[in-house]
Amino acid sequence: MSEEIHSRRRFLGTTTAALVAGQIGLLTGASAQTRTPSSAVPATKPGTCTSFGPLKQIDAGPLNVGYAEAGPADGPPVLLLHGWPYDIHTYVDVAPLLAAAGYRVIVPYLRGYGTTRFLSKDTPRNAQQAAVALDAIALMDALKIDKAVVGGCDWGGRTACILAMLWPERCKALVSVSGYLLSNPKVGLQPLPPEAEVQWWYQFYLATDRGRAGYEKYRAEFAKLIWQTASPKWNFDEATFRRSAAAFDNPDHVAISIHNYRWMLQLAAGEAKYDDIEAKLAGAPPISVPTITMEGDANGAPHLAPAQYAAKFKGRYEHRTVPGGIGHNLPQEAPQAFAQAIIDVDHFQGIRAMTPGAAWRETP
Repeated sequence: MSEEIHSRRRFLGTTTAALVAGQIGLLTGASAQTRTPSSAVPATKPGTCTSFGPLKQIDAGPLNVGYAEAGPADGPPVLLLHGWPYDIHTYVDVAPLLAAAGYRVIVPYLRGYGTTRFLSKDTPRNAQQAAVALDAIALMDALKIDKAVVGGCDWGGRTACILAMLWPERCKALVSVSGYLLSNPKVGLQPLPPEAEVQWWYQFYLATDRGRAGYEKYRAEFAKLIWQTASPKWNFDEATFRRSAAAFDNPDHVAISIHNYRWMLQLAAGEAKYDDIEAKLAGAPPISVPTITMEGDANGAPHLAPAQYAAKFKGRYEHRTVPGGIGHNLPQEAPQAFAQAIIDVDHFQGIRAMTPGAAWRETP
């Protein structure tokens, strides 16, 4: 969930977005792009869809991945990645919109969620960002997808950004909710003022034995509180929440969740085989692929202003703020806007100056 304040320790799931404001710089002439004409996504009421239909399973890297697929098998691929504590239903209304536009849409459960399982009981239940990013690469390999438009929110936004940073040859274009997302555990150790620290209460809680036991016992209640805090104007119903909460019954969910946050605070080790990747990420590499970043106007999770991360995007770039009380889980709260961003970024062409304050408005 959310982002840093100087290194954005991600409020809901995704960690500290490894940029200190000094590293990022302010937007002084950030570029957005013109695009070739792309189809307008039809008006869609959030919550219109409740199911993806039968899920698929495939062995990919250390996992047997559960995923939803929509659209023509020969359509341009789109990979959509969820966060914590959310699941594939973040995209339950987005996927059919993109499928109708001719895209092949892949929405996997991350490690520790839903029907995704580790192939071996001996594999460390590791949630460091490099491991999760390589899961996405392994899934693309297993599905024989060379290159995809990648979109993400929360942990999924972090993973999508990492793919764009380190494997741009696999990432045709990027849509990232809450901007440039990255974890930097060393930066995350820097203390913040108390009024900022209180927003990260759950990270400190999960760092304790009591926190692990509490999350194990009350994971649904925990997740609902995060949803309400991060999206204070999202009036989701109990059925919507329960569809996602079922994904947290995965036998590895607690271990994966705990490891992510403890690793971010350097209270749990990563694996040495990922050291080279983490070293590259520690430098906060720029993103060169065509990108749209998005933010809801009512995101209750801490996040940077777009001007503070815009300089990290060196290619064709645009930021969209979605009004109307949209919170942290933007794709589920504003599916039309998110689907339109995927289609538009896939058609980016040329460069023009970004208009400050430009906003996308969700059609009622």
